[in-house]
Amino acid sequence: MKSILLILILGCSNMQTLDPNKSHHSQDGFKNLDPNLQAKSLFDVLVWQIGRQFKNLPSLDAKDYQIETFVNDGIKLKENQKNFSFTWVGHASVLIQLEGKNILTDPIWSERCSPVSFAGPKRFTKPGIAIENLPKIDIVIISHNHYDHMDLPSLKILNEKFKPRFFVGLKNKSFLEENGIENVTELDWWENKTVDNIKVNFTPTQHFSARGVLDRNKTLWGSFVVQGKENSFYFAGDTGYFSGFEEIGKRFSNIDVALLPIGAYEPRWFMKPVHMNPSEAVQSFKDLKAKYFLPIHYLTFVLTDEALDEPLKYTKIELEKNNISKEKLLDLKIGESKFFP
Repeated sequence: MKSILLILILGCSNMQTLDPNKSHHSQDGFKNLDPNLQAKSLFDVLVWQIGRQFKNLPSLDAKDYQIETFVNDGIKLKENQKNFSFTWVGHASVLIQLEGKNILTDPIWSERCSPVSFAGPKRFTKPGIAIENLPKIDIVIISHNHYDHMDLPSLKILNEKFKPRFFVGLKNKSFLEENGIENVTELDWWENKTVDNIKVNFTPTQHFSARGVLDRNKTLWGSFVVQGKENSFYFAGDTGYFSGFEEIGKRFSNIDVALLPIGAYEPRWFMKPVHMNPSEAVQSFKDLKAKYFLPIHYLTFVLTDEALDEPLKYTKIELEKNNISKEKLLDLKIGESKFFP
């Protein structure tokens, strides 16, 4: 049962016109830029899941970890009208305050990232701020349609409560609208849209899309560079390491903070095409030439084979190996905020 659910999780939309002149468009959907780094097949998923039954996997008992989290009441966030700030909600969900606007990345408050509420990967840590304590949300950016990044229950609450502008990759709009989500803007890679002086740029990643077994790569995945008049940030969403980070760094030469995934990377034979390990995350930070590195996509859901607290430990080791100052790392605890003056 769990294996079947995982296949669904690693996996709809109406087809729109695709451009054969674009290297990431295919005849019936989308593809990664590097043909040697495509996501593994459903057969590989089964091989991985069967193999896990014979491995000594890390503990899932909370008492075996010392995880410090914050319960953010949202008061300072609601009071903040001008300072650039970041609050890690958990997983890839971050609240960014940029020049008076409140922006959420891949928001998920659900207990499970699954097509059903009674099974599938369950939260190991609670969201760092309750959804009712959020300040008014103006913009929501969604990197791709996997259940741990495009969480419909959370999106519906945000839509009803705040009526924000939602940004997604190509061919995700119809799916959201069919589920009652309003004010959705679709973007292709390198396209952008400006809303109230905030410029939202959609950029490539090395990943895939699916919400089931028959819609693989039918919708576009990606990352975002969000620019205000004075500050900017990069949100990777979910990605393997690829040469595109250098191109993004060249096109956007003044990124203040890079939000980069550091977890869900084991086993490497399976995860390498779509999820970075700490070493690759540090390399992507160097490629982007950002000022600060905010690690995400760990310590929240149990998705892969590494220990929950392992990614940050190895990220710090890799930063030291690369002679990158620890001051560059914004290793927020879940619920914690960082305000820039």
